[in-house]
Amino acid sequence: MTDETSGAPAPHAPAVKGSVAVYRGATLFDGTGAPARKSTSIVIDGQTIRAVGDDAVIAENLPADARVFDLDGRFVIPGLIDAHQHIATPPDRPLAEAVLRRLVHSGVTAIRDMADDLRQVGDLARATLVGEIPGPDIRYAALMAGPGFFDDPRTHQVSQGETPGAVPWMQAITKETDLPIAVALARGTHASAIKVYADLDRDTVAAITAEAHRQGIPVWAHATVFPASPGEIVEAGADAVSHVTLLAFEGTDEPLTSYKTKPKVDYERFAAGDDPRVEELFALMRQRGTVLDATAGMWASEALAGEGPEDAARAAANTDLAAVLTAQAHRAGVDIATGTDYETDAGDPFPALYDELAFLVERCGMSPAQVLRSATLIGARSAGAEDVMGTVEAGKLANFVVLEDDPLRDIANLRSVTLTVKRGRRFERRDFDGSAADAGLPAAAQGPGSEEPAAPADVTRPADVTHPAEETR
Repeated sequence: MTDETSGAPAPHAPAVKGSVAVYRGATLFDGTGAPARKSTSIVIDGQTIRAVGDDAVIAENLPADARVFDLDGRFVIPGLIDAHQHIATPPDRPLAEAVLRRLVHSGVTAIRDMADDLRQVGDLARATLVGEIPGPDIRYAALMAGPGFFDDPRTHQVSQGETPGAVPWMQAITKETDLPIAVALARGTHASAIKVYADLDRDTVAAITAEAHRQGIPVWAHATVFPASPGEIVEAGADAVSHVTLLAFEGTDEPLTSYKTKPKVDYERFAAGDDPRVEELFALMRQRGTVLDATAGMWASEALAGEGPEDAARAAANTDLAAVLTAQAHRAGVDIATGTDYETDAGDPFPALYDELAFLVERCGMSPAQVLRSATLIGARSAGAEDVMGTVEAGKLANFVVLEDDPLRDIANLRSVTLTVKRGRRFERRDFDGSAADAGLPAAAQGPGSEEPAAPADVTRPADVTHPAEETR
């Protein structure tokens, strides 16, 4: 090549190999399951953690040119992971960049994007990776669903200029589909996973999953795909399932005909938190290592508050259901990841992930330490990235968060974040004031999913609305 220009500026690029930095005096919760330890140093070389150990031991072997940052006892946790985001339904580059900027300045170093317009998501993933814009790493899914799903207005939002269901990032699957070709097309988008969504039966879900795994790519699925049940999806080998309230369709007496004709949920059946059919499902998930992307606090958010007493009652019932089922999953030993599927208003200084973590502590019987494990190690596992992120250990990416106050004492202390280190690059919280003006947005702008609750499936939305929390459709 004759043109070897470096391209666009990358002011947020990862640290360069050979540039050694030491963060000493940390009180470290490393995410491995070990207790927090004081007087700990983290040595990073470029994007990677070289060593983690006692301050005095590390100090004996430091290179002379290492940059040293004294943390003076501040708390350090692994970079947080939001296991359920949507940043391009519909595509809105300024809004997406503002969301990503807030996330990384709030300690979020990676997200799972659960199927959007991958033409834009792919470029955002590249831009955050090389440092053209600030943001977490983005691991994203290409979607597969039955043909009946593709009159959903969101599928038109993410396929503008093309035919929904007939693009590599969003494919309609039938019995006649050549699955090796379909999976290869999805992989060609540089997707990290196949997302199985709606209107697919048990055998088709199993066939998609088997072919995806044969080609070396994981499967992320809705917890019920209609007509495929939760148990059938887990049996098929899905690596992660999303939305804990969808597990209420396990063992229902009514047929799971299609995504648009869901049976009513029998809330009373689950109120005691000991439903035997769900307990059997959780035992299977634990045995298979299936991760639950619970999105447990979603229904308690303003994004799904709705208007009027009927909407409020529905949101309250689903909030209680989510809390009870997530608590039961936790007691059963299921790995729970922390996803949101909505975002807080653009003027809010902190992302929705903080509310999800608080919900898990306050309503689901999880301790702050367990919730932080879910938001780090299990989040990495859900994204298929446990080998490079999720804990503060030698050999992994230099992704961690510095806090003034102890999050193990109170999960709300995440709001004391002062610094995010992502791939060795420092993102100072003081450089982000959380205002809409600071984010480059008009004050009235809202994040994905923060408008009114989703309408029934037979109601067509205007083409310009932002992404509604998907589980409500």
